[in-house]
Order: sequence, then structure tokens, then C-alpha cells
Amino acid sequence: MPNATTASLSRRGLLAAGGALGLGAVLTACGDDDAKDGGADTKGAAKSGPWSFKDDRGTTVKLDEAPKNIVAFTGVAAALYDYGIEVKGVFGPTTTKDGKADVQAGDMDVSKVTVLGNVWDQFNVEKYAALAPDVLISTMFDDAGTLWYVPEASKDKIAKLAPSVGISVFDRQLTAPLQRMWELAESLGADMTAAKVTEAKKRFEAASERLRKAAKAKPEIKVLVGSASPELFYVSGSNLSIDLEYFKSLGVNFVEPTEEAKKATGGWFESLSWENVDKHKADVIMMDDRSSAIQPADITEATWKQLPAVKAGQVIARSTEPILSYDKCVAPVEALAEAIEKARKVS
Repeated sequence: MPNATTASLSRRGLLAAGGALGLGAVLTACGDDDAKDGGADTKGAAKSGPWSFKDDRGTTVKLDEAPKNIVAFTGVAAALYDYGIEVKGVFGPTTTKDGKADVQAGDMDVSKVTVLGNVWDQFNVEKYAALAPDVLISTMFDDAGTLWYVPEASKDKIAKLAPSVGISVFDRQLTAPLQRMWELAESLGADMTAAKVTEAKKRFEAASERLRKAAKAKPEIKVLVGSASPELFYVSGSNLSIDLEYFKSLGVNFVEPTEEAKKATGGWFESLSWENVDKHKADVIMMDDRSSAIQPADITEATWKQLPAVKAGQVIARSTEPILSYDKCVAPVEALAEAIEKARKVS
């Protein structure tokens, strides 16, 4: 993602830039060892006694008591908030240019957290130290244990200030990291028997079954996953991303980039010029909802407007980096199910 050309971009850079996950930096630039186990009205009290959690790197973080000063990637903080666990500081997309909460901040009151960095490669180490952090928590988009949105240049300084926990969102289905975030929240003292929590899980399961039935009833409906930037349109593959792998397991018929194109991006996506945006035929288009990507209503390219799915009004938002609470994952599943149920074959 942050390097000059797609061919030389690191996997981490590719993710930050967008492609499979949306667009960002590519346009401007083109812990120890054992893990366990998240909104506001399900407040949990931190458990007394020693705390330990084995994360998805196989690293076990051990503390004398459950961490109170938690710093987390914005999306992780949003998920924990839904389970009643609040953090002191965040890093990653938190506020938009007009000061409102970014989509990845979920229901958090962003005015009550210290923002250490709002964009890629931004992390105020001094502010972080001042928070006296007990633990740093982030997701991981590769199998090398790279913590999402922790800058490469300052990762060693950051690591010295507090232990870290990594939750993998790489090459697995959505239900796996959802369960891991559940376990993490529970270990931090969240009440996982609260009605809000248990009902959200039931709604997610019901939404998933609805999507399964919709996909089975209309197997001919082809779904394309895209992300827009000023220069390029990105078509995501259904492998590697937790939401798409899960939707595919439920029977959704995804448009796939060519294998040759995916090789240049580590398997994530295919880059198309706007002149070639009609290369793949689709009946429904899912578009990256993150603030780093151009939203469908703001796309002015004539070639986009002529796409059959666009003309038919069969374009929906995609939660490209899902907030890993069951509550927040219900809407994306329901939206895709409804889109397939209502879709006309236009490709």
C-alpha cells in the first residue's frame, strides 16, 4: 500500500491503500506468548486477579489485573464499546474532516477518547506514553503478526510502552474474529449474558440464514465488490477478506478478479482504469463505505453511471473493515441479503 507502484507494494501497504479494502495511501504514494477473549449499556466490571489473553499470534499477555488503560485501533475500540468496554485512546480512522465520527468508530463518543492518529502512518507516541497504557489492541491483515495502523517506523518504540494483543482478520471467515473479539471482551470483564449482547448474536445468526436462503434462491445473481478512487476502480476478490469469505460460504456468487491481476496485489484485488470499469459483469455492486474511498453518490465517471447494476439501482455499501461485534455485523449481512432478494438479473 504505501509504496510507489502496485507491483512493489507490501501486503500491509496494499491493505492500507485500499484495493480489496478500499483506497487510501496508494494514490498519494503510488508480543509475548498465550489470548483469550465488548456498548455502553452492558458495562462490565474488570475482573479481579491476574489477567491473561492468548492472541492470534500465539502471544500470551499476562498482567497482574485486567487492563484499565486500553489503547486500540478504532474499529477494535468500537467493537469493545458495544460490549461495554471503553478505551482511553484510539488510532486509525476516528473522525471525518467535519469532525464527526468516522464509520469505523461505530457508536463510540469520539470526543471522549484520545486520538493518537487519524490516518495511515500517524501515531503520536508521546501522547500514547502519557496515557500510561496497560495494553494495545489491534487487528492483523497478514499472517506475519503485523498490527494494523501501528506505523512501521515507530512500532519498536510503541512496543516498549505496553504489551499488545492482535486479532487476526486475515484469510478466515467473519465468524472467527467475531468469536475472538467476544472472548477478548469477556476476559476484560464484559457481561456477555446481557440481553443486548445475546440478542445481537441471535440477530446476526438470523441475518446469516436469510442471506443463505437468498443466495440459494437466486444463484444467478452476480455480486461485484468494489472501491473507488479518483484514478482507479478496485475489484476485490472473495478470498482473504473476512466478510467476503463468510458471504461466499453462505452461497453468494461473487465476481472474481483475474488470477493474473490478483498476483500483483498479493491476491486481494484487481485495479481497473475507469475506462475499463465495465470489464466484469455484475447484477449487484457492493462499494467500500470507508472515508478513504469515494462513495457511489460522488462518482462522476460516465462509465460508472452506465453500468447495468448502477442504472438498476442495485448498489449497496460494504463494511470493508467490519466492526467485530455481533451488533455491528447484522446490518451488512441483512443489506446483502435484501439486495440479492430484490435484485433483477441485469448482467
